[in-house]
Amino acid sequence: MSKPGFAVADKANYGVEGIREVKMLWGLGTILLIATIFLFRIDGLVWTILSIILLIITLISYGEAVLMTLSSKKGQGRVVKDILEKLKLKKEDLVLDVGCGRGFLMNSMAKQVSGGKVIGIDNWSDKRHQNTLETTLQNADTEGVKDRIEVQTADARNLPFEDDTFDAVASSLTIHTLPDQDERQKALAEIVRVLKPGGRVAVLDFMYVEEYPAILEKVGLKNVEKSQFYFSMFPPVIIVSGMKKED
Repeated sequence: MSKPGFAVADKANYGVEGIREVKMLWGLGTILLIATIFLFRIDGLVWTILSIILLIITLISYGEAVLMTLSSKKGQGRVVKDILEKLKLKKEDLVLDVGCGRGFLMNSMAKQVSGGKVIGIDNWSDKRHQNTLETTLQNADTEGVKDRIEVQTADARNLPFEDDTFDAVASSLTIHTLPDQDERQKALAEIVRVLKPGGRVAVLDFMYVEEYPAILEKVGLKNVEKSQFYFSMFPPVIIVSGMKKED
């Protein structure tokens, strides 16, 4: 359910998450559809059954491609509103977005901090989504928040910030890109390290989310919560959130 009162980024073009996979699904569906039509024209029960099976796979491929596209274009905004609610941002906050990509979450948070700032970091290695620093800055300009954001090239496992710097830290669909559990733990530990005591964290992801709560508690968060699955995005995602312990 959409949360009222939060303005999210809605003017720039943020593309489609997993665009390479979407194109592959459309291509696979088209090839299977052609094969289905060909086999359906051949007499015989076996060929008819095979063509029906291929048709089902075709529909699944097209369906997944449509869901992934709608997820980026519509569903992501609904989930980001819940992230904003969990972060409880104040107008003067200094916020970090780990893995900002084209800036959808970063710009949405910037709309909440009229007197503050959001720093987005990325290593720009994900060429599949055509992420570039220049595109991200242009998107911030289009959203009217360029004066409230700063974008840096950095690695989530080694954040270039002092301890206790940020009032809030968020990350969307980034931590799962680290294939090794130790590397994911490093990234989550870095997120907590740069967070001020009493600051809030929200991590959105669809893989490895079952391990995030225990790691975040181990490195200094309290009141850690794992949300329900959000089926407005595909694949379905979960938000893991919490607050840094105060000394």
